[in-house]
Amino acid sequence: MIGSCITRDVWPIVGEAPPQELLYVCRTTLPSLLAAPLAGVELAPPVPELADFPYRSMVADLTKTALAALVAWRPTHLIFDFIDERLDILSVGGTLVTHSWELDVSGFLAQPAFAGARTIARATPASDLLWKQAMREVAGLIAATPLADATLILHEAQWATRHLDRDGQVRDLPEEVEIFTGKRGRIADHNAALAYYQSSFLDLLPAARRIAVPPELRIADTGHRWGLSPFHYVEAYYREAHAQLQALGV
Repeated sequence: MIGSCITRDVWPIVGEAPPQELLYVCRTTLPSLLAAPLAGVELAPPVPELADFPYRSMVADLTKTALAALVAWRPTHLIFDFIDERLDILSVGGTLVTHSWELDVSGFLAQPAFAGARTIARATPASDLLWKQAMREVAGLIAATPLADATLILHEAQWATRHLDRDGQVRDLPEEVEIFTGKRGRIADHNAALAYYQSSFLDLLPAARRIAVPPELRIADTGHRWGLSPFHYVEAYYREAHAQLQALGV
């Protein structure tokens, strides 16, 4: 799976363990996934704020090891969701890396390897162009590797505009929300970007299967295990996504 926790969380939220055969590639963006490794970065041990898996995911984004691991995995199903495409991209050292919360707290940004890093903000024409170029490369990679034998699945997701509060009432979310500490974004802008990414994906890979949860279930949950966010949904969302994945043999 290439994506975010919205798809991975389907199984634990419905009371199941994720499939043992699941290879989960996250905290990356397609432009970064296809880029060259960042030269000169020192892979220091994780700081206390970072658990092992988020740390390894961040390191994989810097060293660009995820694609080779995915091809070697020879998956039967390859699921894409683009919620992690909310993260800014850093242009640095002749390559691209993902500016995740994990990178922010790791201390790596203070290293000389990141000197002169330039931010390419998401939901902008520049990031959309980089994404479309990367998506073309992904389509070519799939066709030329054992990934061509996998069933491709697109999780068509959108940020919620409403949330369930602790009193059980459904209320509107603000137009602008925090993506992670110090990073904010407008829900409408990111939903427009997601719609563009998803339509571009299907244009390039029209045989891909799709799962899409009805809009009436797209409600954020104040009581979510990861906290309130427009992409941390109520349990009914995950149950519907789980049912659709099961129907596709996942």
